[in-house]
Amino acid sequence: MIRSGNIAHSSEQASFRKDATLDKLAEHFNVAQFVSFAPSAAGPVQQYCRLAGCEPNYRFNTVGEAIEALFARSAEGTVNVRSFSEAASQSREFLYALASKGQVMEALNRLSAEGSFTIVNETVDVSDGGVSGVILDTMVEFRPDATPRGVERKGFATLPAPWAARAFEIIYGVAPDMEEARGARLEFSLHPAPRGYKRSHVLYWEYETYAALPETSVEVVWPNDFSRMIGDKVYGLLIAYLAGLPVPQATVINRRIAPFVFGTPTGTHEIWTRTCPTEQVPGKFTTAKGWQDPFKLLATEDHDHRAIASVLAQDAVASNWSGAAIEGADGRLYIEGTPGTGEEFMQGTAAPSLLPDSVIAAVEDVHRRLADCLGSVRFEWVFDGNAVWIVQLHRGRSVSSGSVIVPGDALHWQVFHVDAGLEALRELVGRLAAGHGLLLEGEVGLTSHVADVVRKARVPTRINRALPGNATPSL
Repeated sequence: MIRSGNIAHSSEQASFRKDATLDKLAEHFNVAQFVSFAPSAAGPVQQYCRLAGCEPNYRFNTVGEAIEALFARSAEGTVNVRSFSEAASQSREFLYALASKGQVMEALNRLSAEGSFTIVNETVDVSDGGVSGVILDTMVEFRPDATPRGVERKGFATLPAPWAARAFEIIYGVAPDMEEARGARLEFSLHPAPRGYKRSHVLYWEYETYAALPETSVEVVWPNDFSRMIGDKVYGLLIAYLAGLPVPQATVINRRIAPFVFGTPTGTHEIWTRTCPTEQVPGKFTTAKGWQDPFKLLATEDHDHRAIASVLAQDAVASNWSGAAIEGADGRLYIEGTPGTGEEFMQGTAAPSLLPDSVIAAVEDVHRRLADCLGSVRFEWVFDGNAVWIVQLHRGRSVSSGSVIVPGDALHWQVFHVDAGLEALRELVGRLAAGHGLLLEGEVGLTSHVADVVRKARVPTRINRALPGNATPSL
């Protein structure tokens, strides 16, 4: 498994003035449309220009004419002004989203009088559902709602370059040119609508040669800001699909991105409707066989538009056996399941069954393949008699082992009967006093949603084998 931290930034100084560097980048890449100016005693003087439909470095008659042409081509109807010195590449004053020619002219004249060079470029909306980030050789870091430098804050996603390219192609229909970043560091942003000088969906912001990375692998971790945008369940399934595992084909209806499809058709011609929260909330939101109105589901189950990122219409699998697998704190792989779709087992209303050796072997093989590229994982699976299909995937080892779901001591143990249901358990966990733990009464699987709920709450919890003297029934 690859281990990589945040992509480092080269300390190499730019060989050209900032606007000259941008013009050089535009010879090969799509860049945000811009016009640059140098200071002079008579005011700003045009230097470089890259505007859609114009010849490279087209010379306008006046500064005002150049600004008007840029406004006419700006998708957002606004422009930015960046000032800098000839000797240093670092920006000085930066003015964002100016909406009129008058504002821009006033800024250019003032900055020119101060001796500053300027670049006026189209404003690019970073919250349009696209992503921005950095490609470094064979690795990509990215996030939504940020400029490429957003990868300098926690919460970015990291993928091997081939996985990132395929993911972007699936979701947006386009991807940055990963080959151009071989032995280089390339800042990019990807947008649902065409942008820039060449009117394409990918903008490039900075290019530096860089020593090739050693042969290693990228640590794929979520939740991250991108997984939250498309939904935790969608991201996990997408990762499983990119890793080459069988994932039922799904149409993803997302709040912020146009619908997209990935996975492998199962051949059943049936579907499940599955809500997809921003982060895992075990068993809370709708998962139902058959088609349901996604807009009604969103309106009913997520009034403030914060909890559910997507709704999936996913191919059903001819389920001979269904269940889940987790790596326990003791290092063992726990595989549990029942015949059929496994809904009752995951909800905690049915005990796990004795699985056939062939099913166990098939699930173990899937686990090995996932662990080889992701490390410790836990996942829900469906076996159709021939193959194990992944229907949910998460990173990390569980804290559970044996009859201990969440380790830890408690001053007082409260008994909860699992047949009361997941919502009653969630309510109890929410009001449980500090120092209290839970004893679960009933047939509970370590891989069920019942176990997931208490693990996420980090409440000391055991499956009841013998009641301690200080245990009392729950209300």
